[in-house]
Amino acid sequence: MLYDISPPIDDRLQVWPGDERPRREVKCRIEDGAPVTLSALHATVHTGAHADGPNHYGPGAPGIDSVPLERYLGPCQVVTARVGRAERVKPSHLARMVTEKRVLLRTATYPDPAHFNTDFAAISVELVESLAARGVVLIGIDTPSVDLFDSKDLPAHKAFLRHDVSILEQLVLKEVPDGVFELIALPLRLIGFDASPVRAVLRTIG
Repeated sequence: MLYDISPPIDDRLQVWPGDERPRREVKCRIEDGAPVTLSALHATVHTGAHADGPNHYGPGAPGIDSVPLERYLGPCQVVTARVGRAERVKPSHLARMVTEKRVLLRTATYPDPAHFNTDFAAISVELVESLAARGVVLIGIDTPSVDLFDSKDLPAHKAFLRHDVSILEQLVLKEVPDGVFELIALPLRLIGFDASPVRAVLRTIG
């Protein structure tokens, strides 16, 4: 069984305030007599479910194309974080112990990708350090950022950089139960870019 954990990308999808909204520009159409339909996509690379590149939050850090693909493919644990809005997820908020190298956090604080709410939960430095110490190489979350909306110093992003842990953001986890799945969320090979949209899915194991 597959769970699609990516929000739909259309003109209803909300983006970070000030970012470019996704827009399809149709260059030509079969219906208008052209031999093919051809479209251009205008959007930020942080659109929808996406993988952050280290250079998004680290000066001189590598782009998304340099992150090992293995980070985004393999066994993954979905864990509910019992956290309130505008709070940072701490280890004590996790509903169960983390056993896998890839972890996706369900906070349920950003319920509708078509409506941007600024009081979503984020990740604490303590949690990044705790999971990194257990060998976790990727952490995903069901919000637009691993830091709080009004954060300027981005402590969680900096902790991810220090511990070489990869980030997935804006996942849709409301239909997925806690448990272990296979994650497939490969970023595009965008050379030097600071992020890439992904079609993130979870596949049941066994």
